[in-house]
Amino acid sequence: MKRRTDQFYLVREDMLPEAMLKTVEAKKLLESGRVEKVSEAASEVDMSRSAFYKYKDGIFPFHTMVKEKIITLSIHLEDQSGALSRLLAIIAEEGGNVLTINQTIPLQGRATLTISIETAAMTTNINRLVQKVEALDPVERVEVIGSGT
Repeated sequence: MKRRTDQFYLVREDMLPEAMLKTVEAKKLLESGRVEKVSEAASEVDMSRSAFYKYKDGIFPFHTMVKEKIITLSIHLEDQSGALSRLLAIIAEEGGNVLTINQTIPLQGRATLTISIETAAMTTNINRLVQKVEALDPVERVEVIGSGT
């Protein structure tokens, strides 16, 4: 029998097993950048890596489940053929829906884009999306300049 993965429960914190609570703490350490590796986070909160991997995709603080629905990014990029196309492909791959694009005329080989993205259907978090966009060769800088519903 296949288990349903689309069913959620709201559970009071004191009812959760210690391993789940430690998983949340380890995820916070990783997201904050205080540690870089899962092994470091697991060690810091005194849990095994296997327990972390068991629970990491199944427990989230309540506030993270209420996602921002729209973000606006400011992106500085070099004027290269196909740069915007590659940028939009990354957003689409991650499930983002582009609502608006404003681009300045490239001056001295550089342009500034302001892109508003609906994030409700995204398969990744906003920080990961920004990292992927920053990794594009023509991208010089990415900033989240707004978020909301």
